Amino acid sequence: MTQPPGPDPRPLTGEPLAIDLLNTRWIDGDGRHDLLDTVSGLAIWLGSPPVREHLAPGASADRTPEALLAADRATLDRLLAARAALDALAATAVRRDPATPEDSARLNEVLTHGRIRRTLGPGGVPESVVEVDEPSWLPAWYAAENWLRLVADRPDRIRHCANDACVLHFHDVSKNGTRRWCSMAGCGNRAKAQRHYARRTRA
Repeated sequence: MTQPPGPDPRPLTGEPLAIDLLNTRWIDGDGRHDLLDTVSGLAIWLGSPPVREHLAPGASADRTPEALLAADRATLDRLLAARAALDALAATAVRRDPATPEDSARLNEVLTHGRIRRTLGPGGVPESVVEVDEPSWLPAWYAAENWLRLVADRPDRIRHCANDACVLHFHDVSKNGTRRWCSMAGCGNRAKAQRHYARRTRA
């Protein structure tokens, strides 16, 4: 019997899918971590709520969510390709620079393996169906497609944590767009503590 994946160890989850994929790498007191170093780590990521929520529309009578979320080497390799493309694009987005042709081409390569097919469903209701070349492309394609939605909406809200030692990203949905930290409980509080210590040292 297959064992369920363990708990998600990442310090920041729940971001839009493209950014959530970027945040499979993080740094803490024990050093650098990469959830996608192994297929078992991939299983944890695929089992997380944001991923399952995004992939649910791809399910059908002959493609169950469990089949779509299969954790295997092919899915991992394709997801790593998508993450590498998103990593380069996020770096330019944070600097408010336009994407380079090379970086765009890497994401477009992932996107070529899927498409959205529009149909008229039962009762004359329009439907959208995502089709991919192989099921192993689905998580990578959805992450790439989610990036398109983010940059079409508010690319300036794609941020990198203000802590230079942190590698996490977030989508700033605050009203004034003033979020600076991946989390106030983590990097935000550490920055406050450092400022407090510096003031006391100068006093």
